[in-house]
Amino acid sequence: MNQIFSLRRWRSDVLELLGSMRFAVSLLMFVCIASLIGTVLQQGQAPSAYIDQFGPFWFALFDKFSIWHIYNSWWFLLIMTFLVVSTGICLFRNSPKMVRDARSFREYIRESSLRSFHHRLECASDVAPAENQRRVQQWLSGQGYRYKLRQDGESVMIAAKKGSVNRLGYIFAHAAIVIICIGGLIDSQLPVRLQVWLGKTPITQNMLVSQVPESGRLPSGNLSFRANMLVPEGSETNSGIVSVDNGVLIQPLPFVLKLKKFMVSYYSTGMPSNFKSVVEVTDPATGKKFDRTIEVNEPLRYKGVTVYQSSFDDGGSKLQLVGYPLVGSKDKPFDVNGTVGKATEITMGDDPKAGRVELDLSGLRTINVENLSENANPQPKPMLAQVAAVTGSAAGAKNANLHNVGPSVQYRVVGRDGQSHEFNNYMLPVTLDGSSVFLAGVRDNPGASYRYLRIPADANNSVGEFMSLRAALHDPVMRAEAAGRFAAKNASSEAQRPLLQKAAAGALETFARGGFNAIVQKVPEADREKILGFAVPMIQLSLVELRDIERENAGLAPIDHTGPAAEAASKWIQLSVLALANLPDYPAPVFMTLKGFDQVQASVFQVARSPGKNAVYLGCILLILGVFSMFYIRDRRIWVWIKPKGQGSDLLAAMTSQRRTLDFQHEFDRFKDAIGRLST
Repeated sequence: MNQIFSLRRWRSDVLELLGSMRFAVSLLMFVCIASLIGTVLQQGQAPSAYIDQFGPFWFALFDKFSIWHIYNSWWFLLIMTFLVVSTGICLFRNSPKMVRDARSFREYIRESSLRSFHHRLECASDVAPAENQRRVQQWLSGQGYRYKLRQDGESVMIAAKKGSVNRLGYIFAHAAIVIICIGGLIDSQLPVRLQVWLGKTPITQNMLVSQVPESGRLPSGNLSFRANMLVPEGSETNSGIVSVDNGVLIQPLPFVLKLKKFMVSYYSTGMPSNFKSVVEVTDPATGKKFDRTIEVNEPLRYKGVTVYQSSFDDGGSKLQLVGYPLVGSKDKPFDVNGTVGKATEITMGDDPKAGRVELDLSGLRTINVENLSENANPQPKPMLAQVAAVTGSAAGAKNANLHNVGPSVQYRVVGRDGQSHEFNNYMLPVTLDGSSVFLAGVRDNPGASYRYLRIPADANNSVGEFMSLRAALHDPVMRAEAAGRFAAKNASSEAQRPLLQKAAAGALETFARGGFNAIVQKVPEADREKILGFAVPMIQLSLVELRDIERENAGLAPIDHTGPAAEAASKWIQLSVLALANLPDYPAPVFMTLKGFDQVQASVFQVARSPGKNAVYLGCILLILGVFSMFYIRDRRIWVWIKPKGQGSDLLAAMTSQRRTLDFQHEFDRFKDAIGRLST
């Protein structure tokens, strides 16, 4: 018996807690904190961006609470569920009482109770009770009050009320919270997560949609979902991709969507000004087909599913690339054909196993707008220093230094050890600080910015001559010949020539192996500037000779080192020295240039079924009605007790309201004056 009593008491306590206002307010406080985090912290970024921002330790801690996707985190959905339950219990328990109170006239109030009201009045009247009753009823009707009579012998009680509908405001406001939260839960990831908990398994490995098992597919009649869909031009699909934690689920759609044409226009800054998709929709159930244009603010709505134009991407463009080895003395370029979104293997050197790397072509940009102002960004000494290109920049359209510098290709090179970096190389040279150079970008992870190396362009607007110079620098025979020519031209005496040749050959070998850093790494800090002051001119002049030798071997015309051409040749060598100094830190065994492409555009759509939005709309309407009722409709009640006294009558009246403001006091004064006039 005691156990049954304890169980009932426990249930009662839990129900009381869930239905208490304090519990609901506490939940609202957590919702506000979560909303603040979701507003301040940018949601849905790559994990590397949050690791850079918070560090590995705090990232691991915050990741347990999914603050990167806070509105779909397990604890936020749990709080929303408890808020629905708490407010629903409160609404269920208090609504009947509020409705009864709003409908009641409270006509059975006692005379002694009226005398305890603060706002009351008593007066004697020479007018008969029936006439006083008629006058009071007429006045109440004229003031918009509804009233009810209670006869008690010869006495009569007139109970009147106005504005009692404001009690419905509390019901509407609480119901709005419940409805809005339910709508939010329906349109959140909760329906998808429930299916995952019940057996659906997110796909974490690469596979074709047709290969996805039933456990990785959501039902076509799924209550709500929010999926992404990439459709290349000329292709069609009838399924979307729903991201769940570290995997995805396939969401079948009730129609087939085919991208017939994608159109995009650009601002002068290179940013897209408008993009839209012409699609063909096919209903498999009826065979019905129709065309529709989807724009950013004009989605497609069909069969309860809304298709939004989210962005655009590459749909598998065909690329023609030229590769230049960056290892050893090999300089023969080779052709590589590939497709964006796919990987291909390339072989470096004579050993297929040792020199094999994987080339993953990740993107093609046909328009790149750069800031080409004079001295905007100097050539960095270490390769990984920023040279800041503004690809896709949102810089102001009035900047006269912004120019479209043509296409660029993005790719990853994956070595045999599994290490990879991302690269961004331009198809055409750009003019920076008066020199024509190719920009070769690299970054360590997708969340970082590209850092750029400048490679000087040759007379054919290519990197061919620079790559030949790089290969010659790694050829011991050619280095020795270049060092000999340098010593022959710059030795002050025949006795000094062998020493200068040996110094130049050693400097070139060290420079080829590790750049300027290798030359000074064993030199004390205080002496490094002095050593570089001697080594840099020697290396630069030796590279002049090395360039001449390479051109002679290739059967090219010699460089004119006199007259106007000398300055251009000197500038080219200076840029080459800086680029070669940074190449040892360039994390790739090959340099890829874009020779040609056949672009294939693709639209990125966001597909959603969100029935909860209608509930949210209804909740907003109820919330507006509730707030208006609570704050702008005042509940006022009046009681007038009339009893006979001789030939006349005695009147006892009282007035009350939930909010006894200054306006209520003025209204009571008017009521008191009216009763005084009516009773005479």
